[in-house]
Parts: sequence; C-alpha cells; structure tokens
Amino acid sequence: MKKIRITVVRKANYTDLIEKYEKPMVHACEMKEGQIFIANGWERPEGFCVSAWDSLSPFVMTLAHGGKDIYDGWMKNEKSAMISCNDGFRPVSFLLETIEE
Repeated sequence: MKKIRITVVRKANYTDLIEKYEKPMVHACEMKEGQIFIANGWERPEGFCVSAWDSLSPFVMTLAHGGKDIYDGWMKNEKSAMISCNDGFRPVSFLLETIEE
C-alpha cells in the first residue's frame, strides 16, 4: 500500500455564516496552511482532524491502493486529488498526493 501526502492548501472562513448560524466555538479548526501529514493507508495521521478525515479517507484509500485518475482526468497529476473537508463554516482544501517509493 502506498503512502499519501496530505497538504493543507487553503482555509476559508465564512464569518457571515458563522455569525448567523453557528454556536460559538473555541478551536474549531487547528489546521494550518502548508501543514503536511502522511497517511499510511487507512490510518488517520496523528493530529489530523477527525471530521476532515471522514471527508478525505475514501480518496486516500483509493490512492493508497494504486488508484488514479479520480473523476476521469480531473487532476493534472492523475495520482492526486484536491478534496475539502465538510465544514460549511470554515472549509479546508487538501491536496492528496501518492508518494512513490
């Protein structure tokens, strides 16, 4: 099984939606742009957001098992994917890349 590099590419923050709908939260998202995690197959990397992992893990598993060309040519690098977590208030975009060893 291949390892997958997960890079935090971008964090959005929709303050208008947060103010209107969300209960106040402390430390809702600890991810930092540029942060890198290495996934070893199905294992969630230490320190990686559980909710984000729920969104990313099917794509991580596909790439870890040698899958490529997700969504028929969507990515320039066929052994990668750009996936966002499911937080509607502060979504985070992640680049998943197969590590060739």
